[in-house]
Order: sequence, then structure tokens, then C-alpha cells
Amino acid sequence: MTMNFFRGVMGGQPAGPQPTGAETIHKLCDRVASSTLLEDRRDAVRALKSLSKKYRLEVGTQAMDHLVHILQTDRSDSEILGYALDTLYNIICNDEEEEQDESEDENAQKQEEDLGVLFTDKFLGDSENVTLLLTLLEEFDFHVRWPGVKLLTALLKNQCNQVQGVILVSPMGVSRLMDLLADSREVIRNDGLLLLQQLTKGNAAIQKIVAFENAFERLLDIITEEGSSDGGIVVEDCLLLLVNLLRNNSSNQNFFKEGSYIQRMKPWFEVGDDNSGWSAQKVTNLHLMLQLVRVMVSPVNSPGATSSCQKSMYQCGLLQQLCTILMATGVPADILTETINTVSEVIRGSQINQDYFASVNAPSNPPRPAIVVLLMSMVNERQPFVLRCAVLYCFQCFLYKNQKGQGEIVATLLPSTIDANSISAGQLLCGGLFSADSLSNWCAAVALAHALQDNLTQKEQLLRVQLATSLGKPPVSLLQQCTNILSQGDKIDRRGSKVQTRVGLLMLLCTWISNCPIAVTHFLHNQENVPFLTGQISENLGEDERLVQGLCALLLGICIYYNDNSLENYTKEKLKQLIEKRIGKENFVEKLGFVTKHELYSRAAQKPQPVFPSPEQMLFDHEFTKLVKELEGVITKAVHKTSEEEKKEEEVKKTLEQHDSIVIQYKDLIRDQDTQIQELREQVSTLSLNSEQMHNQITQQQSQIQQHKDQYNILKLKLGKDSQGLSSSQGEGAHVNGLHSEELSQLREEVEELRRQHTLQHTQLSDKDSLINTLRCGAAAAAQTTEGGAGGSDNTELLREVESLRSRVQAQCAEISQLQTERQELIRRAEAVSSAPASSSESSADTVKLSELESRLAAQTTETERLKEECRGLREGHAGLEQQLASAQSTVAIEQTEKTKLQQEVQESKKEQDDLLMLLADQDQKILNLKQRLRDLGETIDEDEDELDTRDQFGEDDDDDDEEDEENND
Repeated sequence: MTMNFFRGVMGGQPAGPQPTGAETIHKLCDRVASSTLLEDRRDAVRALKSLSKKYRLEVGTQAMDHLVHILQTDRSDSEILGYALDTLYNIICNDEEEEQDESEDENAQKQEEDLGVLFTDKFLGDSENVTLLLTLLEEFDFHVRWPGVKLLTALLKNQCNQVQGVILVSPMGVSRLMDLLADSREVIRNDGLLLLQQLTKGNAAIQKIVAFENAFERLLDIITEEGSSDGGIVVEDCLLLLVNLLRNNSSNQNFFKEGSYIQRMKPWFEVGDDNSGWSAQKVTNLHLMLQLVRVMVSPVNSPGATSSCQKSMYQCGLLQQLCTILMATGVPADILTETINTVSEVIRGSQINQDYFASVNAPSNPPRPAIVVLLMSMVNERQPFVLRCAVLYCFQCFLYKNQKGQGEIVATLLPSTIDANSISAGQLLCGGLFSADSLSNWCAAVALAHALQDNLTQKEQLLRVQLATSLGKPPVSLLQQCTNILSQGDKIDRRGSKVQTRVGLLMLLCTWISNCPIAVTHFLHNQENVPFLTGQISENLGEDERLVQGLCALLLGICIYYNDNSLENYTKEKLKQLIEKRIGKENFVEKLGFVTKHELYSRAAQKPQPVFPSPEQMLFDHEFTKLVKELEGVITKAVHKTSEEEKKEEEVKKTLEQHDSIVIQYKDLIRDQDTQIQELREQVSTLSLNSEQMHNQITQQQSQIQQHKDQYNILKLKLGKDSQGLSSSQGEGAHVNGLHSEELSQLREEVEELRRQHTLQHTQLSDKDSLINTLRCGAAAAAQTTEGGAGGSDNTELLREVESLRSRVQAQCAEISQLQTERQELIRRAEAVSSAPASSSESSADTVKLSELESRLAAQTTETERLKEECRGLREGHAGLEQQLASAQSTVAIEQTEKTKLQQEVQESKKEQDDLLMLLADQDQKILNLKQRLRDLGETIDEDEDELDTRDQFGEDDDDDDEEDEENND
């Protein structure tokens, strides 16, 4: 019966009407739900898979729940799991493999995409389905793992954020997906790369987890195995995944750098002499590799991270390798353009990288600097537009925060450094500035403006540049020639080009004279410039000319704001009167606002790289937008100010400057005092540590003396026993004398030990004297601070310790004297024994023994005399030590007197410091009153500056309070 049913579904010709697709799918779903045999369910799921593409809506609507149930219950059969996963993939995936009829329009395609999203939402209705799918990916069977990877990828494409959230909270979810990269079957590994690409999009948490799952190591290994830039689509997928992991993720960027993975990128960019015939895949791979380098040094990254990566790229030779591609021949144009952009960001703001780039020469005859070769491309109108933009960006990055490079570029324009036999960067910029190509005019003007950015010295140096316009006419300055071209802009034929050239020249002039009063004076010295600007601003021109009017207003406003009133005809007041009469202040401010309201202004302000869809839209430079933002407000205020307000403001500024200088002096004085106090505190800490070390040494000496006492008591007991043995009987005289000799030997050893101990203590006492001298010097320094009391207590403690040491030495001397007395008594006893009369019955043998005993006693007597001499010497040494101790005590008394005087000086110094602080508080109050007057006059006071001053004041008060508290505690 089962086989007949499937014959009807899969192609048999049963009698009666044919069932529709929906009816067939309904029957198959019933079969999947009700069949008890695994083979029947498997055949039904296989039939649903074959119908899932043609009847996508019906299968998705009716069969999804049954298919999910199959995944949950039939885990033991890999074949039915594979069919179920394939079916789910077919109804969720939006990639249509079947060719669509030509009559189908975009609406049908949109409906198909909506259908995939609809079924994705249905599948994700239960988050356990994603967890189930992750569990199935652990199956090694190819028919389960591969369709599971494809299904999860399709889910991520349709509902990325929702699937990412489920995977992120799933235990070991990301780790299971990372295991796909280790699969030996390339098709699974490659689809795993696509899955990870979708998974890591826009989710920093998952990006970090993937990175710490050793993703960088695995991906770089795959790239190397596949042949690096010569590899296929797999290399491209790996690079896309790497870009996802690193872009805008500072944690992963730091991990990539610290793991020394930047060094592994260098071999990617090794190119040979013959670079013709690159495949499209190699171009794509190398383009992504360059993008990966740019991600690490992007200007949007934190400055510290970017600088660190730039340094690593220089040290490992990656920058040198990129410069080799830059100067190589036969490199495709788009790769060359991207390489220029990459080099630009690798050197941007890095002095060492910028210096290296300045030293790079092109392989020409004669060799020319790479900068010159690139500028030749920038001012050549036959070069591609994107390449010219890239060269301009490279030049801007070379000069960014590089005053040395700015000076070198400006120097090539000065008369003393011009070489007629070679082409310099300055000559190329001047040529582009005055050429017939408007794009070259704009690029050269912007490049020259970057050579002057935030560099007052080069702005003044550029005023020396003289140009020979034609034979027989005197040379004119570069500044004057720019204004001449600006006023004669109507001679340029095309209107769009005319605007672009004039905008470029106006940006150059604004950058040049801003914050440079000398340049303003030179500009105003030409009697034609101000009438030209006022005429341009006052005219009612078309929409295209509004930007030019706004820039002219900005240039005139800069002439007012940075005017030092050195020209009588063009002082600040006269220029404002001129604006009010010929233009009107409100009209002037309105024209000034045209700049920031232009649609291309906001686009240029977003990022440093000049990216424009077409040459006509190339109007604003990124750094210039910063200058406009900075100056627009202050120029508006300067135009509206009256002469009286300016005079008052100047007076207030001078007063504030004077007060600020006084406050700075007092702040410096207080900082110096804080530094001195900190140094003295460190000295006191050192003295305290030394005192603690001395205390430990004295404790050790006490333990040694106690050991000597114990040894002496034991020796005393032994000697008492020996004396009793001598008086017992005369017949045992020889035996007693033998014992007595042994005890004398022990006594001699003990005396030697005591002598060594005495010498050691004498040495230690000398060390203590030297330490006392050190403490005496430290105490004199400490007496100059509020910590004097603590130093005095340390010296008192030291005197107690020295007195204790002296008493111990005296006790040891008494013990030695007592030991000597007992030794004399012992000798007398031995002599008495040796002189006693022998018995009448003694033999000649006893006489011999007695003679031997007498000789031994004589030797012992000699040894005893020697020991007496040594004890006498020790006593003399002890007397000398007592004299030294008395001298040290007198020295300490003198130091105490000096310390008292120094404490009085410290109190006087504190009073002087309090007077200074009162004066500082009065000065701060005066400053606050003056700032209040400024506010009353309508001036805007920078709140950040107020907060900074207040914070400094309170910080100093807190420091003083802390010092007083410490003095009280001490």
C-alpha cells in the first residue's frame, strides 16, 4: 500500500483525476506525522524535498513543523536528517536556482525574498530550533553537517540579529561553528567560512569570541595553504572574514597585533618584476589584503592603537613592501590606487613612517623621490580620477602632523633652494596651481594648504616665494598671484571649472592667512583685494556662485579677526565699517553661512580621505571643514562687536593675562613645595626602615648573649664537679690532673669563643656608630619639614638602643672577669695538687708521672698569662667604645638643639605659605569679578576654562589640607 502511494506521488499514472501540488504535500505531511516505520517517513521527507523548490509556499506552510519534529526525534538516521535539512534550506533560502521567465518583474523577486523572511521568522519562533541546529552540526556525517551549515547560513542572511542573539547565549555555540574550519572536507570548511562571515557581521561580542577561538591563526594558515594572493575564492572568503573580525573592533585589533599576525601579512605583498597578466581573482585577493591593512591603521581607530600598528608595520618591513608595489611597473591601476591609499594611512601621523616614505625613490634614471613621482600623476589630467584622489590623500597623510615634511615641501619653493636641473614638489604644485585644468588647480591648492596646516613658520616662509609671470615684468609673490587668478576667474571658459578653481584658491588663502597676522597684512597691502572681496559678497549671483560668496566672506572675516591693525587703512574697525556700509552685517553673516549649508560640506567633514563620485563634486577638503567650524562663530562675533567693546575686551584680556601669570607663578611655587615635602617624606620612610633593621640586629645580639650565658653556666657546673674530685684522694692525683687538663682546654676554647664574640660586638658597635651618623644627617633634613617630631622620636629611640648595647657589653666584660677569676682558682688548685708530698711507698714510676704533670702545669700557666693579656686588651677596647658612645650622646644632644631651631623655621615657612594662599584666593576672586564683568558686557566665557580653574584651586586647597592633617597626626 505504501509503495502504491508513492508511485502515485512520484510519477505513476493512477486512475482518476491527478491531485494538486497542495494536496500531494498535505498527504506527504500526514505520512510523515503518522507513519510508524522509519522507511515510510524517510520516503515522505525525500518527496517533500523534491517538491520544496517548485511548491515552496505550500511545503513551508504545511511541512515545517513536521520537519522540525523529524530533526528532534529521528536523530539516529542521518539520511532522513539530511533530507529534512535540505527541505528546510530550500524553503528558507532566497537564492533562486531556477531560471525565471522574462515576464517576471522585480515585484515577484521581492515576494520571494519576503517569503524567505516569513519562513525564517516561523522557524525562529522557537529559539530551541537554532539550538537544535547547532547540536546537529556536531554530527560528522556529511549528509547532516553540510545541509545544516547551509541552513544556518540562510537563517543568518534573513534574520541576522535574532540568530546571533540565540547563538551568543547558547553554550559553546560559537565554538561548535569554529570547529567547521578544522573539517577535512573542503566543501564544509568553505561553507563554514561563509557561515562565519554572516555570523560576525556587526556583532562585536561574537567577533571577540571568534577571535579568541584562535580564528586568526586558522584563517592565516588557510590563506597560506591556498597560495596567498594567488589562491582562489577560499582566500577571498578568509580575507572577508578577517575584515569582519577587525573592522571597528579595537579589542580584536590589539589581539591581532599582540599575536604578531601583522608580520605574517608581509609575504602577501611580494611581487615580482613581471606583473602583467594578473587574474581577476588575484586582483580581488590583493585588494582585500590591502583593505585588511587599512582596517588596522584606519583614522577612525583610536590614535594609540593606530600608532602601535603603524610602528609594527614599519618594523616588520610591511611598509617597505607596500612602497615596492607602489614603485613597481605593470601593477593594475585599481591595485595601485588602493596601495597608495594603504600607504597613506600607514604613514599618517607617524613621524618615523613619514620619514621613511620621504626617503623612497622611484626606480628611474636619474632616481626621483616617490613624492615627486606621485605629484606628477596628481597634476596630470590624463590620469584616472580615482588615482589622482589617492595621490592627494597620500600627500595629505604625509604632511599630517609632520612639520619637518611641511618645511621640506615649502623649502622647494624658496629662491635659495630651487634647482633648475630637477623637478621638485614645489614646482609641480605651482604648475598644477596655475594650469588650465581646474581639477589640477583644486588638488594643488589643497596640497599646498596642507603644507601650511597649523604651521606658522611655513606660512611666513611662503610669503617669500616670488613667481616670474612673463618676460620683462617684475616677479610677483605667490600670494598676489593667487589673488590675481581669483579676480580673473571669468577668463576660464567652463563655469563648473571656474567654481572649482576659485574654491580651491579661496581654501588655500583662508588656510594661509588664518592665525598669521603677517600674512593678513601682506594680503591687505594689495589695494585691490578688499574691494574684490566686498564686491563678490555683495553681488546677487546664482546658486553655483553662492559657495564662492561664502568663502569670500570667510576670507574677509579672517582678515578682521587676525588683524593686528598695522595698516592704517585696513584696521579692524575700518573693515567692519566697510562691511556695514557695502554689504550689511546681517547679509555678511548670511553669506558666511552658505559654506556650512552646502550639501558637499557635510560629506567632506565625515572622513579625511577625499572620495568623490565625480570630479565636479570635488569642492571641500576635510581639514578645511575643521577650520570653517572653528572660525565661523568667532568671525560672526568679531563683526558684530563695537570699538568700545573691543577696547574693553582688550583691557580685560590684558588684566586676565597679568593675573594668570601671577597665579601660574604661585602654582609653580606650591608645586615645588609639594615636591620637596614628598622627597622629605621618602627620607623619613628610609630612616624608619633603617631603625627597624637596627632593632632586629639588637634582638639577634640578645639571643647570642643568652646562649653565651647558658654555655658559661654549664662550664661552671663542670668546674665545680672537677674540684670535688681533686679533694677526694691523693692517689687519684694523676687522673684528676688529666681531667683538669681537659677542662683547661675547654676553658681555653670558651675564652677564645668569648673573644671572637667580643670582637664581633665591637664591629657591630662600629656599624651602629656609622648608622648614627647617617641618621644624624637624615634628621637634619627631616627637621626642615612638618615631620620634625617623628625624626626626634626616632633619635631618642636610637639613644635608648645604644645605651642598652653598652650595658650588655659591660655585662659581658663582667662575665669574662668572673671567668678569669675562676680560672685562676683552678690553676691554684692544680698547683696544690702538684706540690703535695708523695707517699713513702711511691715508686720511681710515680716520680716520672709527677714530673710530667709539673711540666704540663707550667704550660698551662703560660697559656693563662697569655689569656690575661688578651683580656686586658679587650678591656682597653671596651673603654674606647665607651668613649665613642659618650661622644655619640653629645652629638645627639647637639642635633636635638638644631632640630628645635629647624622646627621653628618650618613654622615660619608655614605662615609664609598661608599668606601666599590668602593672596592667591584674593587673585582668584578678582578674576571671578572680572569674568562677571565680561558676562555683563555680553562676552561669552568658556565654561570649561572656569571649571578647570576652579578645579585647580580646589585641588590646591585639598593638598594643603592634607598636609596640615598629616602634620597634626605626626
